[in-house]
Amino acid sequence: MKVIEGVVAAPNARVAITIARFNSFINDSLLQGAVDALKRIGQVADDNITVVWVPGAYELPLTARVLANSGNYDAVIALGTVIRGGTAHFEYVAGEASSGLGHVALDCQIPVTFGVLTTENIEQAIERAGTKAGNKGAEAALTALEMINVIKAINA
Repeated sequence: MKVIEGVVAAPNARVAITIARFNSFINDSLLQGAVDALKRIGQVADDNITVVWVPGAYELPLTARVLANSGNYDAVIALGTVIRGGTAHFEYVAGEASSGLGHVALDCQIPVTFGVLTTENIEQAIERAGTKAGNKGAEAALTALEMINVIKAINA
């Protein structure tokens, strides 16, 4: 029986991070977590990490697609925060970001990880950006690295 299981060390990985400026007070922590995980745990060289800032979470899928189609990256990490408010805006933005990023991964056949917080309030976002609930940016980075290695193993 052959079992394929990914590891997170990927020193030669080329990784793009697309991150939303909107809610940057939270997203900055997600970015710090992602970069730390890539460099410290994944052993990815600083020169192999590209960060692309976009206005908000809604713009993440298009940017991820352009990055994926460039052929310059082994994975794309999408980071952002959508906090529920009093209107339907949350559903539209969170839903389109999630759906769009999923389509990019399937269409482009490279890992596109979802580090977009979708929370009810600011407190939940803070918890998921490095306090009680860990750092979802770091988790998205580790997932990207593992998926790079899984796909390489499948194609070997």
